[in-house]
Amino acid sequence: MDMIDLRSDTVTRPSSGMRQAMAAAPVGDDQYGEDPSVNRLQDRIAELLGKEAALFVPSGTMANQIGLKVLTRPGDEVVLGHEAHIVWHESGAGAANSGVQFTPVGEGGLFTADDLAATYKPPGHIVFPPTTLVAVENTHNRGGGVVFPQSDAIAVAALAREHGMASYLDGARLFNAAVTSGRSLADLAAPFDLVSIALSKGLGCPIGSVLTGSREIIARAHRARRMFGGAMRQSGILAAAGLWALDHNLDRLAEDHAHARLLAERLAGLPGVELNLATVQSNIVIFRLAANMPDAAMIVTRAAELGVLVSAFAARTVRAVTHLDVTREECRRAGDLLAQVIARREL
Repeated sequence: MDMIDLRSDTVTRPSSGMRQAMAAAPVGDDQYGEDPSVNRLQDRIAELLGKEAALFVPSGTMANQIGLKVLTRPGDEVVLGHEAHIVWHESGAGAANSGVQFTPVGEGGLFTADDLAATYKPPGHIVFPPTTLVAVENTHNRGGGVVFPQSDAIAVAALAREHGMASYLDGARLFNAAVTSGRSLADLAAPFDLVSIALSKGLGCPIGSVLTGSREIIARAHRARRMFGGAMRQSGILAAAGLWALDHNLDRLAEDHAHARLLAERLAGLPGVELNLATVQSNIVIFRLAANMPDAAMIVTRAAELGVLVSAFAARTVRAVTHLDVTREECRRAGDLLAQVIARREL
């Protein structure tokens, strides 16, 4: 049985063109700054996002953890949206690596400058940890792929600067946010001190994320990457995949969004399914199951038996993610099969 894999946009496999680019990549020792493919990728991402410098790292989690390391000190507080990736999906690394604590605000992954102001704690207080960093996730994974409103991003970052705080953008799916919003990557990145983007999600690369910011911050990030074991040598083979993806996989991201909408519209309104179509703004579909329905684990198991792979995101929450390795017809069929599974309440 050919499986329709909607567990994540990280399950994509390199295309033949990407593999050829990787095989042919000129390489050198990146620790000496001598890998031409890595240098080219870093320069290109920095230019796209309107920043001074960039740093290629193995994963989005490492990018986020480097961001925490260079923008905070142990005992600091980080304010971010509810169910942020940095909190939920990084094995407690923020506490273990940087000694920070997190305070979620807002709703559904989104928040405003007023939310930040209400929870901000100044330095020097004898009881409270100082709030030194605000982090935004765009698009927001557990929020259903929603795009963070740019007006709020600008206001949040401005308030952070006013209070001497740093600002970080977890832009793992920032390419998707750019497509949905119609804004350039540079516009979306402009308010923030440090920004990460992932190559291994919508762009279909096998590995890699990139951090962008000022030369001073990226210099500190170099050391943090080394501390976390992310320093690489002839990594141009990997960087070449990112360069190829920037040339070939950006314009097609809108297809993923259309496929997610098709899937969401098939499931929304089914008895026992809670799915807010307003949150389906990119390539992620999240729906919740009513109390009288089978739980998420059971839905995932039975869907797999019919040839559709999705993820249980919580006890009664299921996530599906579209990507370049699934077609419109496969997404239509996946919607029909999931609806079939959901209709079988006796599972």
